Amino acid sequence: MTTPSVLLHICCAPCGLMPVQMLRAEGFSVTGVFYNPNIHPLKEYLLRRAALLEAAERLKLPLLPEPAQTAWNLSQWLRAAPASADRTIRCRACYALRFEHVARRIERECFDAFTSSLLYSRRQAHTIIAEEGEKAARRFGTTFLYRDFRPAWQEGISLSKQWGLYRQQYCACMHSEAERSKKIQRV
Repeated sequence: MTTPSVLLHICCAPCGLMPVQMLRAEGFSVTGVFYNPNIHPLKEYLLRRAALLEAAERLKLPLLPEPAQTAWNLSQWLRAAPASADRTIRCRACYALRFEHVARRIERECFDAFTSSLLYSRRQAHTIIAEEGEKAARRFGTTFLYRDFRPAWQEGISLSKQWGLYRQQYCACMHSEAERSKKIQRV
């Protein structure tokens, strides 16, 4: 009997730690992929990618290489999630963009399913993530593996701090950074 394999979309190293461990505890072979054209600015993208590379090494987690032309494509993301849309619409579009990319990768690779470290965060819209994951899976003939990784929230935070991983202060997109900045300015 072969070990079931899952491709884990990873938004950032701190959010990826516990999903990797929890999926492995379930018996999955886990491979990660870092596809996040929403991260802004480029410096932030590079910090998050470097932290993931460090975490992957510690976890002995294989990562799929990301072709240069798709690795950081802010203009593609801006077309998908315009500032004029409200947050729910923007987030849905952002999830859809990333999950379609990951599901498309499964067509070329040999994985039984895909999931996302976004499901680790208490701040993400789990219902919308599940809907967009299922939609991408249907479109590309694969399986979206929904798991609620939030019970390991505090454990993941502690581990990321213990390992000294870069921990960001906002979801990643320029819209969330603008919202965070407005709150700070009001204080």
